[in-house]
Amino acid sequence: MYDSAGLQVLSREECLRLLGASAVGRLVYTNQALPVVHPVVYVLDGESVVLRVPDGSAALVARDTIAAFQIDDVAGDLSRGWSVTGIGHVTEAEDEVLLGRFRELPLPTRNHGDHDHYLVVALEVLSGRRIP
Repeated sequence: MYDSAGLQVLSREECLRLLGASAVGRLVYTNQALPVVHPVVYVLDGESVVLRVPDGSAALVARDTIAAFQIDDVAGDLSRGWSVTGIGHVTEAEDEVLLGRFRELPLPTRNHGDHDHYLVVALEVLSGRRIP
């Protein structure tokens, strides 16, 4: 299927596959009624995106909100590429069992203190497009 711009509409399964093959994305949320785009490292965990952010990170403002998460790979001349965007509730993992599992995920940290936070974006809406 193609959209009105002639881009191929990706299935949810293809969007998840692309999300699982990348490691850096953009968390998009609002802070004081202004839009914020925050680059983050992540892993796909089922149908959720897990982010590891250091204590004091600006991304912690997104806790308990609805946010967007976006990744893409587009050639500079627009001859090829794709984009995936997910929207969902952001929560902070606090359960010790879940935290233990998340600590084993391949998520690098830039934390210079004692405490990392794990934010989870439950991908409730997921869409993607590919340049044919």
